[in-house]
Amino acid sequence: MPPKNRFAEMLPELTAIRHDFHENPELLFDVHRTAAKVAEFCRAIGCDEVVEGIGRTGVVAVIKGKTDTKGRVIGLRADRDALPISEETNLPHASKTPGKMHACGHDGHTAMLLGAAKHLASTREFEGSVAVIFQPAEEGGAGGKAMVDDGMMDRWNIREVYGMHNMPGLPPGQFATRAGPLMAATAYFEITVEGRGAHAAKPHEGIDPVVIGAQLVTALQSISSRNTDPMKQVVVSTTIFQAGEAMNVIPQRAYLRGTVRTLDAGVREMVERRFRQICDGAAKMFEAEVRLDYQRRYPATVNHAAQTKVAADLARAIAGPNGVDDDIAPTMGGEDFSYMLEARPGAFIFIGNGDSAGLHHPAYDFNDEIIPVGIQYWALIAERAGLAR
Repeated sequence: MPPKNRFAEMLPELTAIRHDFHENPELLFDVHRTAAKVAEFCRAIGCDEVVEGIGRTGVVAVIKGKTDTKGRVIGLRADRDALPISEETNLPHASKTPGKMHACGHDGHTAMLLGAAKHLASTREFEGSVAVIFQPAEEGGAGGKAMVDDGMMDRWNIREVYGMHNMPGLPPGQFATRAGPLMAATAYFEITVEGRGAHAAKPHEGIDPVVIGAQLVTALQSISSRNTDPMKQVVVSTTIFQAGEAMNVIPQRAYLRGTVRTLDAGVREMVERRFRQICDGAAKMFEAEVRLDYQRRYPATVNHAAQTKVAADLARAIAGPNGVDDDIAPTMGGEDFSYMLEARPGAFIFIGNGDSAGLHHPAYDFNDEIIPVGIQYWALIAERAGLAR
């Protein structure tokens, strides 16, 4: 079903807003310009309450429906931050800030939610209240956690929360989601191998951190191949291996860095435990010092079954019965909407961005044509979610 005329009519205004955000990208919590623009827009369209500074630079706007049903408050969330990437699109609205760009579509997510807020504030054809949530620092800063920790859910009595992200490769305006784990828990590791430097011609006089590091890379791969149930997913990727400066010198130390992705909570615990055992074992075996800094980041994004069914059903009302995949395979990317789903029932859904460059790619750009579809989805969630249960 194509977007209704009233949503399509909003496209020029929202496209201009999206392009302005794209031209002026901001990182992590340093999204002050974007926050001010969002708050100004929400006040201008008549939101009943607009609060800035939630989770440092988050914005929450509340819109009351036709009946004041205090037990029904639906949260709709969009992320706002950009990435430290140099843009290579050559578009008229390309980033004006070197080294920063909206390479994940958060500018589009914000534009869609602003459009939904405008629609909801003008129609108010829903019960209870809707809290539109504009979150900072999704790209590694855990802005979602910051907003939850700041008391957002309790302050506005949010009962359910929904999120949406664009997906390159999925046809424009189609949707995909699943109940249960949808996106992975993330972790980062840094390993320092402290050996003993020596002349490369006399390796017996040193403790070679390069050899130890190579053994660690291989041993860490055994976590996924030999310690994990084959039916459960885990990714262990060593992405940085740095050591040495000269071809005839065994260096004093080596550095390994990388990421871990898991979907299952038990697997997440096991992986960290095995990391420590492997590093301790390598230190003993090679008589070296091996220091591990293992940093847990976002938990898995786990959709709640009832809310996921609602999200998928309402998406079908827009995209048709064949336009929604409600059992998409989980992705090993991370998403800090996970913190909001730990705090309240809800669901995260993907909306097709079409044949664009991939997320986090310097040639990526959000597809403006899907803005009305996203607005319509948000409107249906606000109007219908939580009513049948």
